[in-house]
Amino acid sequence: MERNAEAMSSEPERIRWSHKSIEDMRSFWAGHIEPALRDAGHDLDDRPTYQDLLDVGYGGLQDALREQHDLTLTEFLRTVGFDDSDDSDGYPWGIDDETAVRELESYIRTLDRRRNLAETTIRTKRSRLATYARRYRDQHGRADLVDRLTTLDRRADEIERVLAVFDELDRELESDESKLRYLGDVSQFYEHLQRRGKAAYDPAETIDMEYGWDRPDPDNAALSSEQVRRLYDAADSRDEDLLVLALCGWGLRRSEVASLHVSQLVLEGDDPHIHFEERKNGPGTVALIYGRETLSDRIDELGGRDREWNGHLFPSRRADGGHVVGETIQARFRRVADRAGVRVRGESPTSKMGRRFWYTTYLDSQKRLLENVDAIAADQGSADPSVVLKNYLSEAERRRYRREYMRERLAKAFKTA
Repeated sequence: MERNAEAMSSEPERIRWSHKSIEDMRSFWAGHIEPALRDAGHDLDDRPTYQDLLDVGYGGLQDALREQHDLTLTEFLRTVGFDDSDDSDGYPWGIDDETAVRELESYIRTLDRRRNLAETTIRTKRSRLATYARRYRDQHGRADLVDRLTTLDRRADEIERVLAVFDELDRELESDESKLRYLGDVSQFYEHLQRRGKAAYDPAETIDMEYGWDRPDPDNAALSSEQVRRLYDAADSRDEDLLVLALCGWGLRRSEVASLHVSQLVLEGDDPHIHFEERKNGPGTVALIYGRETLSDRIDELGGRDREWNGHLFPSRRADGGHVVGETIQARFRRVADRAGVRVRGESPTSKMGRRFWYTTYLDSQKRLLENVDAIAADQGSADPSVVLKNYLSEAERRRYRREYMRERLAKAFKTA
């Protein structure tokens, strides 16, 4: 038995893969590889995997297909009688890591079932993820996107691998907007794995801090800090205070503000936050970096005046859901803006502009954090402050510093006259 195992492990070294045409490989498959798989007990009713080939000593086939014929193992196996009907939609991901393909398909199914996204949006996201996976494979030999995420001891190396892929995308893609969209889709996939307990970290989490990408879009106007201050000054009730705070200080969507419920709130402890079972980008939390007192005041007001209060922070007795709708939040926000005399390009601002204020403020806070670690980076002999963030600060420390800078910016914006 040991002699047979040794023979199989050395057999690929004697095969001159580079001299074989695709037809030669098909013949070799039928005459050698398939019998070896059968003898080793592999069920040939199922499509063989790369690991199955390694088990019988023919792992070199995959590299030869990719390097000599620009084919994936999956594509080759279709030509010898194995289709990929076990995939949820048969999408040609172009990689041969079974775990990665399975998790990518699972993520796409989640988008399709739970996010209410348009079919075209899902196709676009899937295409970007496939491009990323193939670039990863080309850079690093295999697209084993999942296996290295299970423990933190591989984190530094995996971040470098992901960076190498985005270095290539940075060269290939023309616009910063396209690069950021790729990054957003890739990071959301990794976050999906984290939520499922299949990844200990997101290796793309801080990638945006490595580049000078910007999203120049003249239609995506944001409120300024001064305008937010005027809006908050013009709010004349606790519900309006909370309205401005939720849109501009927490970056919530108007539909999320409309349906806010006390069951979503975690106000005690060192990490106050709002929990969402479902969001456009999946389940998650929003940190309450600023304004916890305003929120508590609104809860006390609602609970004190109505013993039958349903728990919604913007309740409505007429609505079936027990709360106002997003359009109502929009209308109330515009009334506050009119009262404050706030205009953006001559028009009354929309609630989305408050959300954009939050994002621009958060990005500015990240940049300020990088600027303030320059001195530490210089002491460490590094010209890149992001190295300090990644290698010398834990994720909890990075999050704390980012939130401190963000809290300072929000405090200035919401400081009333």
